[in-house]
Order: sequence, then C-alpha cells, then structure tokens
Amino acid sequence: MNWEHSERAKANAESIRKNLPEEGLFADLSWRTAIEPFALEPKLVRSLEKLGRILLQFYRALDLLYRQSQEQRAPHWVAQWLEAGKPRELVDHALSKPFRHTLPKVIRPDILLTEEGFIISELDSVPGGIGLTAWLNQAYSKLDASYNLIGGARGMLDGFSGIFGPHKRVRIIVSQESATYRPEMAWLCEQIKDREMTCQDEHCHDFEPGEAVYRFFELFDLPQIPVAKSLLRMAADESIVLTPPPKPHLEEKSGMALLHNHNLSSFWHQHLGGTFFETMKRHVPYTWMIDPTPLPPQGALPGLPCTDWHQLKNLSQRERHLILKVSGFSERAWGSRGVYLGSDLSSEAWSEVVDQAIRGFGQENHILQRYHKPRSVDTHYYDFETQQVVPMTGRVRLCPYYFVHGEGDQARATLQGIMATICPNDKKIIHGMTDAVIAPCSKKEFTAARHTT
Repeated sequence: MNWEHSERAKANAESIRKNLPEEGLFADLSWRTAIEPFALEPKLVRSLEKLGRILLQFYRALDLLYRQSQEQRAPHWVAQWLEAGKPRELVDHALSKPFRHTLPKVIRPDILLTEEGFIISELDSVPGGIGLTAWLNQAYSKLDASYNLIGGARGMLDGFSGIFGPHKRVRIIVSQESATYRPEMAWLCEQIKDREMTCQDEHCHDFEPGEAVYRFFELFDLPQIPVAKSLLRMAADESIVLTPPPKPHLEEKSGMALLHNHNLSSFWHQHLGGTFFETMKRHVPYTWMIDPTPLPPQGALPGLPCTDWHQLKNLSQRERHLILKVSGFSERAWGSRGVYLGSDLSSEAWSEVVDQAIRGFGQENHILQRYHKPRSVDTHYYDFETQQVVPMTGRVRLCPYYFVHGEGDQARATLQGIMATICPNDKKIIHGMTDAVIAPCSKKEFTAARHTT
C-alpha cells in the first residue's frame, strides 16, 4: 500500500494514540507510532515458535551446570564466574532446596535480524515490555481483523496470567529502579480478570500464605528493596510462590560464554541434546568471559589474535567488531547501559573500557561478543506534528515473549507475542528510544502486499 498519501494511515495512527492508557505505558518515555504491525516471514515465525523449548532447556541445563560445579562434579571455575560479586546469602538462597528446580517463567531473548539469519544477543528473565507488547497486540488487533498478529489480541495477557498456575492472588512488585515499567505492569493487572492481580512498589507488606509474587526487580537491587528479606524468607518457607526465582546465576550474560566454552561441550551435548546445542551455537554470537587468569606460554584466546586480554586494546578498529558488556548483577547490566561497540570507539576509549573489564573480574564480570551487524529493514511511522507518513530505513530488534506453564518436566514455553523495535540506521546499538518505531509483529501472508523482513 502507498502509505504516504493514505487516509487509512492517519486513521490507524490516531486510533493507536487514542487507545493509549491515560497514565501511559512507560514513565516519561515515548516512541514513533507504526502504521501497521511489523510482518515476519512464516519461516522465521516457525523458528521462533520452536525457540522457546530450546531456551527453556538451556536455562534448565545452565542451572544444572552451576549446581554440579558447586558440588565439584563440573569445573569449579563455572561457579566462580557465576557467583562473582554476589553476597553469600543470595547464593545460599539460589542453592536452597525450595528453589532447587525452579526456573524463570518468562523468557525473552533480544533477537537481531542479520543477512545471515537471526542472532540472540541477550537473554532476559526479568524483561520489560510485557505490558507494552500486550497493549500493542490489543490495539493493532482493533485496526484490522486480517492482521495475523503473533499471539493475537489476548495471547500476552493469557500467557502472563498462566505462569501463576492455581494461585488466584498475585502481586507484582516493581522497584524504584524499574519504575519506568510500573505503568505497563499496572495496565496489565487491570486487563487480567481470571485472578486478583495488583501492581505495587517495594514498600508493600502483609503477604498472605498462598499468594504468588512476580519479582519485577533485579537481584543486585535487593538492598534497596525494603520488602526483600521477608519476601525471600516466605518464598524459602514455601508459604508464597516467587517468580522469577532468586537465582542470580540465571541472570548472567556469561551463560553465553559457557555455551561456547570448548571445555563444556560434552556437558551441553548431554543436557541440551545435539540438535538444541547446535541451534544455540548457530544463533548465539561467539562469547568470551574476560577472565585475566594468565595463560600458559603457548596459550591463546580462541578466535582472537590475543594471548592475554590486555592485547585486546591493541586491535585495529577493523578488528574491533566486538561488543563488550557487563555480565550481570550490576545497575549497568540492563537496558543499553554498560554496552560498548569496539569499532565505534576511539582507541583511547576502547582501551579504557577493556581495562575496566579486566579490573572488574571477580566483582563485576564482563563478556565479549562478536558483533553481527543487523540488516536494514523498511518501515513507516506517523508524525503527529506534521500529520504525515514518514518512511524510515532502520535496524530491528525483535523481542519474543515466551511464557512457561507447568512445572518440572511438564513445563512448556509458548510464544505469545513479539515486539519489534526499529531504530534509525545510524544507531549502532538497538534499544527503546524516542527515535525508534515500536510495533507488534504479525506473520506475513504471501497474498498480502505488506512490508517484509
């Protein structure tokens, strides 16, 4: 469709804006309004539908690997990497019997579309955007019944509600650190009618036995959460159910480095299965932990022209197609904080962040990833000031949301919605920003003349 001169485009945009909750969805944040859903090829949708099962098994295997390392049945350095900077009390909670087999109930990878396929740049088990994606699917469903929205109008709502199983009273605790997301979670609570669900801040109290609590705060933030100690105590006593569980080792990006570590290949083959293992390696960029432990004289870092991490500072700009990130358990480890693209920095700035990563090992660990450049996609958004449709070429990040229903071996992760964030081409790191177009995703039908990925 020629959107530039379409009255339908204006009507769609006005309808989307009209459907925004009065309180908004993200505190003090805005985005560009897409005219229609972002359409994905059926083959990609099928791959993403299958991915939930693989990611759930990866979390299960990573959890087992950590416990085996603690029990000296796997390399001891695995637990050392995953426990870096964590207080002993939190580590003890993660290993305690009540949480032994618990896993995150919401799984959201960040997926970049490249010329070679899709890349999983991160995994998030305490993700923002659940309410926003639910609202997007609901709002765009009203525009056109023929949109083949992934998850449909209610998939996100039913998926999130279902993670709490038989528990009819649910509290969502959103910390001050995560307050940007409180409006979307409050809206979500209002939409879910099959159980009593409330959104509260970190000062709530008087939990009752049998309640379920959704933790919308990072574990590094526990000292700032007044209710944290009683919450963890009641969860450990099994008088309430807490999700995501207090397992900081499952919230570390270094899990991706463990996936690629050759010393652990036999473990992953056994506990992921050969097919799942190969799928993860194909879609997760090669990842290293920046561990400055000296190598033997003949040692070298796999896949890098370096024999120690300090030599990383001497790479040319062309050789620095690498992403440096804080691994986890830090206020700099979420959003776009603590993320550096080597080829985008001066030699001096790159040297500084490498030095910071080396010095931080053991307290605030960092990982290094190969950078895979997202490919360009075309979209349109509506400019409410000029009342015009604006074409835009950008790079897209897909955020699929998988909700885990059931327990133990019966647990299943189901895709219930995908949010697309399309940033202008000059933005190297893709994240939510004022200049980004945000849209729900649909499955492209070959008979429809819509934009493609």
